[in-house]
Amino acid sequence: MTASDAPARRVTIVDVARQAQVSTTTVSKVLRNAAGASPAARTRVRQAIAELGYRPYAAARGMRGRTYTIGVMLPDIRNPFFADILEGLHERLDGTGYQLLHGSSYNSEDTEARVIDAMIDHGMDGLVLIAPLSSRTALDRIARAAPTVVVGRHGHSALYDTVTDDDHAGAHLVVEHLIALGHRRIALIDHHETDPARLAEMPNAIRARGYRDAMRRHGLADEIDIVPTTYTHDGGYLAAQQLLARPRMPTAVFAGADVVAIGALQALTEAGRRVPADISVAGYDNIALAAFTPLSLTTVDQAGHQIGANAARLLLERFTDRHAPATHIKLSPTLVARRSTAPPAAPSA
Repeated sequence: MTASDAPARRVTIVDVARQAQVSTTTVSKVLRNAAGASPAARTRVRQAIAELGYRPYAAARGMRGRTYTIGVMLPDIRNPFFADILEGLHERLDGTGYQLLHGSSYNSEDTEARVIDAMIDHGMDGLVLIAPLSSRTALDRIARAAPTVVVGRHGHSALYDTVTDDDHAGAHLVVEHLIALGHRRIALIDHHETDPARLAEMPNAIRARGYRDAMRRHGLADEIDIVPTTYTHDGGYLAAQQLLARPRMPTAVFAGADVVAIGALQALTEAGRRVPADISVAGYDNIALAAFTPLSLTTVDQAGHQIGANAARLLLERFTDRHAPATHIKLSPTLVARRSTAPPAAPSA
């Protein structure tokens, strides 16, 4: 091996301090975004970091108690709504020195457990779990191992913080909107929940309960119509095909997630059904694509960006006080009415 082939020496905090002409303590304060370093010193340190290509050594930082990494567990990377949550997390953590690393469970409890265990084993400082499938016992165990914020799941614990949308109220908003337009035959495309123990906590189950309650409130108990599927594009497509095969279709469809509504819209369009002239369709999440003019999807805005920002804030507070009482935030959703919903067509003579 020649001298040129030898691995380059890793740039250290001492090198950065020497280049910026400050103390290593000052460099550390800049890296942690802590108080005590002047603006001029911060500028010199950041310039030295860029010039030298310095990167904090995560393993060494972990041995000192922090890795400045936060693990985010996503149930499905294909759902655009989760990008809104990630954006809120990123923006709130900007300037704190923390980096987000995320993995997907692909809606598998076993995969979810492996992803979370890997995050803990790699010494991540905290975890954000989005609609996790893990049991309450498992979530408590996770929270004992690392500061944890659970997003989207309605169960409370004294060991971890939570951020949820008021899914029951959101479902009410959709049903009330459709009834006000004149609809009575309103079907719900729901995510099929396989674990009875989770039914009281998962957002899809809460939305289904809100749908049922709203229908009963308006004397439409006999019209309750739920099609079980998965919260995916394919799930929405297959559910709409089931509705199309019926001799008597609903006049409106409430899809429990926008990605499901988009799948349903595809199936309806392929079958020659016009939205909203023949059938109205509403979703839930208000993803960016929902406002796209050809789609113009009526939906519920549960403020994914705000959910992510709140989750980041709670985690930072938990880092400061590991034993503070758990905080549980519930956000109020709003209905965004667009062109995918309209009064039902008059019955043909």
